Amino acid sequence: MPNADYPYWRLSAFYAWYFALLGGLVPYWGLYLKSLNFNAEQIGLLMSTFMGTKIIAPNVWGYLADKGLPRLRIVQLGAILTVISFVGIFWATSFFALMGVMIAFSFFWNAILPQYEVITFRKLADNIYFYGRVRLWGSVGFIATVIGLGLILDFLPISFLPWILFGIILGIWVSSLTIQYTEFSSSSKGNAASFWSILKQPDILGFFFICFLMQVSHGPYYTFFSIYLEALNYTKTEIGLFWALGVFIEVAIFWSMHLLLRYFSLQQILIVSLGFAVIRWILIGEYAESLIAIIIAQSLHAATFGSFHAAAIHFVQKTFHQHHEGKGQALYSSTSFGAGGAIGALYSGFAWDALGPTWSFFSAAMIGLLAMVLAMAVFKKTKNQNP
Repeated sequence: MPNADYPYWRLSAFYAWYFALLGGLVPYWGLYLKSLNFNAEQIGLLMSTFMGTKIIAPNVWGYLADKGLPRLRIVQLGAILTVISFVGIFWATSFFALMGVMIAFSFFWNAILPQYEVITFRKLADNIYFYGRVRLWGSVGFIATVIGLGLILDFLPISFLPWILFGIILGIWVSSLTIQYTEFSSSSKGNAASFWSILKQPDILGFFFICFLMQVSHGPYYTFFSIYLEALNYTKTEIGLFWALGVFIEVAIFWSMHLLLRYFSLQQILIVSLGFAVIRWILIGEYAESLIAIIIAQSLHAATFGSFHAAAIHFVQKTFHQHHEGKGQALYSSTSFGAGGAIGALYSGFAWDALGPTWSFFSAAMIGLLAMVLAMAVFKKTKNQNP
């Protein structure tokens, strides 16, 4: 468990609020955009802005943090600027106005998490195996929001969604104010290997490209899964429960991740997770009308996000060490959820119109398969790495 000087619930609360916002955006924001009469390509472009800002924001703020700007101040500043910039959503209805607001608030929101990950790992210290037990509260926040909104939006119009999300964003800011953290410093910093000397290693570059491909494969899922299910006559409550199911099982993975890490290497966990992604996208693309198939596919979220993300976070923390943690976590966020997420949302918008739902998910499966084969090749000659 976390160190005694850093309460477990205070450490976890921020994750709960942060991912509660994701629980409102990922399943329901596409439905909100659809209610404003945007087409599939426009929805894909707008959704890609959430991921696109992750390409720049985490790296800029990660660089500043590793240069001495206090990480906690970055988290708190990013939180209040997210609150302020989101206010514009209540007046933005045109495509470009909405895109401008989404770029602004997601830029500050996306800058927060990588620095908070560094804070979490440093407070856990020798107990980093238990990162999953702290991070699982983000999944709990996601579940609570996705189920709650599903119930609410079956009775209230989707136009209420921005107001609910604004309340969650306020929660992110308030929770950031409860955090206490003393910035790490070390006299041995000058002896640390340079960031670029670490990054240029073939297996490290391969790792980031694999993470990029994994998120590209999630494009149709994150952008159109709710719209797809609604077209198949599932209710918003059912859609919310499907999303919650995936994250509920993800919680179990986070809780038991320290056990997996005792028996399997990070590389093995990453490869197996990619294999499950291939199966998941095929199930959704071909058998979405089957309740059993959807339940199985959503259960695989435990691997395609849960185990993959936890292993990747540990890989970055182990690889970049204390002097480059901020930049390392920022690069992971920007290449995977940022660049990968943005490209995934963009390509899925065009694929949805050109190929239809089934082939859009089949293409996602092929991208996942490519990532798995690449991972097997990249990690074949590298030493198995665990925290």
